[in-house]
Amino acid sequence: MAKFIEHGLAGFGTTGTGTGWVEVICGSMFSGKTEELLRRLRRAQIAHQRVEIFKPAFDSRYHVTDVVSHNRQSMPSKAVDHASDILSAATGFEVIGIDEAQFFDEDLPSVCRELANLGKRVVIAGLDMDSSGVPFGPMPQLMAEAEFVTKVNAICMQCGAMAAYSFRLVPSAQQKMLGEADAYEARCRKCFLQGMRGR
Repeated sequence: MAKFIEHGLAGFGTTGTGTGWVEVICGSMFSGKTEELLRRLRRAQIAHQRVEIFKPAFDSRYHVTDVVSHNRQSMPSKAVDHASDILSAATGFEVIGIDEAQFFDEDLPSVCRELANLGKRVVIAGLDMDSSGVPFGPMPQLMAEAEFVTKVNAICMQCGAMAAYSFRLVPSAQQKMLGEADAYEARCRKCFLQGMRGR
């Protein structure tokens, strides 16, 4: 099967081929993950592919149902409580987008696997690490099984270097804590470690 590759990423080609695949876009907060997810899904729509996007109902920061990036780009989506809810709702669509994947339960990798096995292109965006710098939720498994993984970086809000970490400004032991620039900063390794030592 011929796949179109754009910057080393899967492009179009699922329609009619019977073969699907999984793409993961990961990185820290403020790195443009959702923006890149929406870009890929809009290109699929331009190619007249049937697209649906899902988000965890837990995340209602910007909108109850729409997927919205930090720079306010948006796309209508379906908010679901469990990863398994995606399977039945994905019927009839060729390209499936999943935002904030780190917030989903551990069934998400098997759900994405099944969708890809059904011939669908699955595009996932999520934090690869939590605010403690450890792998977040189902993301490690998704990254291991995906055909394509793109790690995007932000700019350190302390020194301007490349940032790969999400530093929580408000100390909390809770792993899943919604927030924006008032609660998190993108930081490079050095500034992240300095912040953690200062706790």
